[in-house]
Amino acid sequence: MKRNKRLLIIAVPVAVILFVFVVYQYIYVGVMSDIASIREQQDAKMATLTKYITLIAEKPELEKQLAALKEQAKVQDVKLISGEPISLASANLQGLVKGVVSGRSGTISSERIGKPEDLEKPPAATTAAATPAAKAPAVKKADKPVAGLKLQVLGVSIDSVLPDTSALSDILYSLETRTPYIVVKELDVRVRNFREPRDLMVRIDATGLYEGK
Repeated sequence: MKRNKRLLIIAVPVAVILFVFVVYQYIYVGVMSDIASIREQQDAKMATLTKYITLIAEKPELEKQLAALKEQAKVQDVKLISGEPISLASANLQGLVKGVVSGRSGTISSERIGKPEDLEKPPAATTAAATPAAKAPAVKKADKPVAGLKLQVLGVSIDSVLPDTSALSDILYSLETRTPYIVVKELDVRVRNFREPRDLMVRIDATGLYEGK
């Protein structure tokens, strides 16, 4: 009897300890793990919500930046020769140069379209061979290419007869100050008749930029 009481006295605390262990291991730890998981989800949702709130607050500024970028793209497009495919763009460049020459009483004798080339570096400095009476004005420098654009150089050559040096000066000024940008790459000027040095035989090699597709 006494032995049973001793066993009972020992068994009860052991049972209590085991019960507490089971409760702690399978109930308390599990509950705490679920609470930690819920807190992590809440923190993640709060971080996402904060991010969205920040984006919403920045939306007006982002819209302004987007509008500015679109405006810059429009300005840049105006500087480039338009047309698709590239053969049409070359024809458009040829038409622009011909229109300027014809508009200054020039008679076009021949015209050629050059082979397009990829733009890998800024165009070389313009060279000009002209008589002292018909010195060409300084050629403007092409804008620095915009990063990310695949630019190609289109070229045309126009042979024409001009009535005087004033017409040549007007043509060069018109080409170099217009948009889309046209750069006079080479200029060859000769007097048609040295006995009557008035009419000029002029060859203009002009280039423009095209955004490759």
